[in-house]
Amino acid sequence: MDSNARWERQARLYEAYNELHGLAQEFDTPFDAPAVLVVGHQTDGKSALVEALMGFQFNHVGGGTKTRRPITLHMKYNPDRDTPLCRLVSDADPIVAHEKSLQEIQAYIEAENMRLESEPCQFSAREIIIRVEYKYCPNLTIIDTPGLIAPAPGRKNRDLQGQARAVESLVRTKMQHREFIILCLEDCSDWSNATTRRVVMQIDPELSRTVIVSTKLDTKIPQFARSSDVEVFLSPPPSTLDGFILGDSPFFTSVPSGRVGFGPDSVYRSNDEFKKAISLREMEDITALEEKLGRSLSKQETSRIGVGKLRLFLEELLQKRYMDNVPLIIPLLEKEYRSATKQMNEINQELSNLDEVKLKEKGRAFHDLFLTKLSLLLKGTVVAPPDKFGETLQDERVNGGAFVGIDGAQFPQKLIPNAGMRLYGGAQYHRAMAEFRFVVGGIKCPPITREEIVNACGVEDIHDGTNYSRTACVIAVAKARDTFEPFLCQLGSRLLHILKRLLPISVFLLKKDGEYLSGHEVFLRRVASAYNNFAESTERACLEKCMEDLISTTRYVTWSLHNKNRAGLRQFLDSFGGTEHSNVGVTVTAGLSSDSSHGSVAHEKQDSKSRADVKLSHLASGIDSTSSIQTTETRLADLLDSTLWNRKLAPSSERIVYALVQQIFHGIREYFLASAELKFNCFLLMPVVDKLPALLREDLESAFEDDLDNIFDISNLRHSLGQRKRDTEIELKRIKRLKDKFRSIHEQLCLHQVDTKAISNSHQVVPIQK
Repeated sequence: MDSNARWERQARLYEAYNELHGLAQEFDTPFDAPAVLVVGHQTDGKSALVEALMGFQFNHVGGGTKTRRPITLHMKYNPDRDTPLCRLVSDADPIVAHEKSLQEIQAYIEAENMRLESEPCQFSAREIIIRVEYKYCPNLTIIDTPGLIAPAPGRKNRDLQGQARAVESLVRTKMQHREFIILCLEDCSDWSNATTRRVVMQIDPELSRTVIVSTKLDTKIPQFARSSDVEVFLSPPPSTLDGFILGDSPFFTSVPSGRVGFGPDSVYRSNDEFKKAISLREMEDITALEEKLGRSLSKQETSRIGVGKLRLFLEELLQKRYMDNVPLIIPLLEKEYRSATKQMNEINQELSNLDEVKLKEKGRAFHDLFLTKLSLLLKGTVVAPPDKFGETLQDERVNGGAFVGIDGAQFPQKLIPNAGMRLYGGAQYHRAMAEFRFVVGGIKCPPITREEIVNACGVEDIHDGTNYSRTACVIAVAKARDTFEPFLCQLGSRLLHILKRLLPISVFLLKKDGEYLSGHEVFLRRVASAYNNFAESTERACLEKCMEDLISTTRYVTWSLHNKNRAGLRQFLDSFGGTEHSNVGVTVTAGLSSDSSHGSVAHEKQDSKSRADVKLSHLASGIDSTSSIQTTETRLADLLDSTLWNRKLAPSSERIVYALVQQIFHGIREYFLASAELKFNCFLLMPVVDKLPALLREDLESAFEDDLDNIFDISNLRHSLGQRKRDTEIELKRIKRLKDKFRSIHEQLCLHQVDTKAISNSHQVVPIQK
C-alpha cells in the first residue's frame, strides 16, 4: 500500500473517531473514542504545551485560570493547509460546525471564561469542541482541562478552596473515561513531589494509561548543580514513580515563550516561526543536558526530550488504540443502534397513545401501582437502597424535628433501638414511635415551688379556707399541659415527615420496575400534591383529636385515672409518723382514700379504716380507748386547723401537695402516652391504608372530568415527543453512518493484514530439495 493510500485510510479513521467522540458527547452514548486528556495544575504550562503539540496558538496562556470549560481539539493532519482551518462546534446544535478564525475562537473562549467567572459555579464540564486541519497538526484528539488549583489554607481563602474542589471534581470525572490517555503534567525538579500525580493516581492508581510529562525543562536544567542530579531527574528510580507508566519513563518538554502576532508584544510573526522555535528549543535543551552530564545522550534518552518526540509518541499510541478498537466499536454501534431503534418505537407508541381513553387507563393504572408501592414500603421491603433513601435517627431529627422537652434536652440516641440504621417506611415509623415512648415515658414531674403552691391555694367562692387537694390538681394539670403539649406537635411533625418521604421512594420503585409515567409531569405533580395534601390534612385532624384528649385530661381530674399507685401514696404519707404531724398525715391518707373511691366505695372505706385504725392503735399503745378517741379528735382538729383554717404552709402540707401532684401528673402521662400512640396509629397511619386509595381515585376522576388536556399536558407532551423523535432520527442516521464507516475501515484493515501476510510469505526463502 503506497503512502497516499495509507494517509487516506488514516484520515478516514481519524474522521470516524472524531465523529464518534462528538456522538458520545452529544447523545451521552456509552462509548468513548480514544483521546488524550491533558491534566495539570495552573501555571504548569498545560495550555502552552497543547498549542505546541498543535503547531499554532489559539488560547491565552499565563497565570490564573484561563480554561473554565474543557476544550476538545479534533486535530487532523492535512498537508494542503498552510494555515489552520478551524471549525467551532455549535453549543446550540452540535451537528453544526462553523468555520472560525483563530482570533474568533480565542474571543469565544475568553467570553465563555468571563461568563462562567460571574456564575455561582465557575466551571462547566461541557466541552468546547474545535475541529482543526493543518499541515503541522498531528492526528490526535486532545482534551485540555481547567488547571488544578492548590489554594492556601485559611478562612480567607474559602472561595478559592471551593473553586479548587470544583475543578478537581470536573477533572476526576473526565479521567474516569477509561478510553482516555491521561497526559499528566508535572512542573517540578524532584520526582518525589507528586502534585498532579496525586490527583491522577486516585483514578489511575497504577498509571497504566498515564503519560507523565515534565514541563519547562529549560528552566530546570540550570537548577542542577551535579550531573548525578540530572541522571536521577532524567531516569527516576522505579520506586519514585509508582506503577507502570506509558512510555516507561517521563517525557521532558520546553515551550518557547512569546506569542504569535503583529503587535508590539508579539515575538513570532507566523506559526511557522513558532514551530521552528519549538524545534530549536528542543535542540538547545539536549545540548544543555549533555553539558551538565558531560556525555552524549543515548538514543533512548533523546526519544523522551522535546515536544516533537512527545507528539510522535502520542500519535503512534493513539493510532494503535484506534486500530485495536475498530473491531470493538462495531458491536457497540450495533447495540446503540438497536437501543435507539427501540427508543424510536417507544416514542411512536406514546404518540399513538395520546387519546383520552388510553390516557385515562394509564392514569388509573399508575394510581394502583403507586398505592401498591406505598403499601409495600409500610409493610417492609429492601428493594429501595438504604444508603440512598434511608435516614439514621440523627438525620430524622434534623429533617423531621426532634423530641425536645421544656428543658431543651434530647434523649440520648444510643438508648433508642436501631438509632444508627438508615431506615424508611414502616420501620422508620416504628422507630419514631418507639422514641416517643422512651422520651415521654421517662418524663418526671417538673419541680414545684412553695410560691406555686401558695398561688394555687387562692380563695374559695364560699369560704376563705384552703383546699390542698384542689391546689394539687391545679398545679398538676398546669404542669402536665405545658409539658406534654409540645410533644404532640413534635410527634405529628416527625411522622408527617416519614409519610411524605414515602413519595420519592415510591417513585424510585416505579422507575426501577419500569412503571413510571415519564413525560407526564403535570399529572405526576397532581398525584404528588394530592398525596402530600392528604398526609398534611390527616396529620392535622389526628393532632386535633390528640389535643382534645390532652385538654380533657388536664382540665378535670378524675381520680379513678390516678389511683393505680394509691398504695405507694399511702406509704409515702404514712412515713410522716414520728413527727408532730404524723397523725395528720394518717388522717389525710384515710380521707383521701375514702374520697377517691368511686367503683368500690365500701371496700375502699374498709381498707382506709383498717389502715387508719392500725396506725392509730400503734400510736396510742398504752393509752385507754377513751383517751385514744379524745386524742384522735384533738389531732383531727389540729389537721383542720393546719389545712383548712391556716394558710401558713407547713412542711407536711407541702409534702402532701407534692405527693398528690406527682400522682396526678404520672396518671396524666400514662394516659397521654397510650392515647397519643393509639390515635396516631388509628387516625394517621391507618388512613394511608384504607382512606387514601378512595380519595386519590376521587381526585383523579375529578381531574379527568375537569380538564384532561391540562392534566396530561397533551399539547406540550406531543411537542416534546415530536422533538425527541426528531433527535432520535438524527441519532439513528449518525449511528448508521458511523457503522458503515467503521465496517468499511475494518474490512480495509483486514485486507491490509491479508496482503501484508501474503507479501511476507512470498519473500520467505524456500529450500531446494536435492
